[in-house]
Amino acid sequence: MKHWLRSLALAAVTLWVVAFAAPLGSFDEAARNAAALALLRFERGDLRADCSLLTALALNVTPLLHSVETETDDAPAEPTQSEPTPVIAPPAPELPPLTVRDNGVPASTLRPSDGAGYLVSGRVYVHNASAASLTAEELRPAVPAASDAPQVLIIHTHGCEAYTMPPGEEYVASDDHRTLDERCNVLRIGDEIARVLESAGVAVTHDRTLHDYPNYSGAYNRSLATVEAARKANPSLFYILDVHRDAVADADGRQYKLLCAEEPNAAQLEFVIGSDGGGLSHPNWRENLRLACAVQERLLGEYPTLLRPIIVRNSRYNQQVSPGSLLVEVGTAGNSLEEALTAARLFAQGFADTIQGL
Repeated sequence: MKHWLRSLALAAVTLWVVAFAAPLGSFDEAARNAAALALLRFERGDLRADCSLLTALALNVTPLLHSVETETDDAPAEPTQSEPTPVIAPPAPELPPLTVRDNGVPASTLRPSDGAGYLVSGRVYVHNASAASLTAEELRPAVPAASDAPQVLIIHTHGCEAYTMPPGEEYVASDDHRTLDERCNVLRIGDEIARVLESAGVAVTHDRTLHDYPNYSGAYNRSLATVEAARKANPSLFYILDVHRDAVADADGRQYKLLCAEEPNAAQLEFVIGSDGGGLSHPNWRENLRLACAVQERLLGEYPTLLRPIIVRNSRYNQQVSPGSLLVEVGTAGNSLEEALTAARLFAQGFADTIQGL
């Protein structure tokens, strides 16, 4: 009790100091970087370091992880006359070779220092932020049974999400770190994942619909309708990859990038797994989680920091459609496009190897 009373008192002091000092620009680079990492550790359940937790109270939360909770994202809305028609981007352009350039954003690498706040299985760390029960024994990596020649469907619930470009290569923004320019948003990441999967012999359909434009609200309803229509037309679409990017910012809105330590040109990735913790039916969500564990276990064997700990949330994220559904966040808004593309290539190869049993 004394420990938490001391923490609450220090939190009050920390928040007062941040409110007073932030406008004066008194935080140095090291403090800002530590604060950004503290937020992520707090959200993922690593509560060991009091100072990091208290500093995190002064920061904004990661937008993807809470925005979905305010939407009615789990049941497809019936089409109405007022429902905007989703915008479909043109076919993917030829992808040029990657040249990673510095975009000037401060970088860090997030890695769990021990198992506190996590369920651990092998190399995989899982933070259960849902109300659903989960044990470490249920994290056994497994690829769900599928029919012959299962295929992959890549979609983007938030297709306008974009990155921080190097000076001189800026895009026309449709909102903060968002753009309709498919050369710079996560549609480009989906193109790269599809290219690597196809080269590995995996059949892929990449749906390039922008479900979050012109309206962000209701994007999960619209992407669910897209998935259901695609699977009705092609029942072999078993693996559903909803590709996003994350965002890490301090109280002043300053962005941070997260990088893999073993491949510093690659952004870190993260799986977000839905559950039935919000009260909606999702009986097979643990199969989604075990698939994420299988992919993560394989990739971490070669790149121990390529993926951040898996997070389990109350919302379903449309993953109730198939036991092969995953939501993967490729980098943050602070990462460069090339860093995200490098990570996408590594992820796609590891995913292909996992589902092919190589």
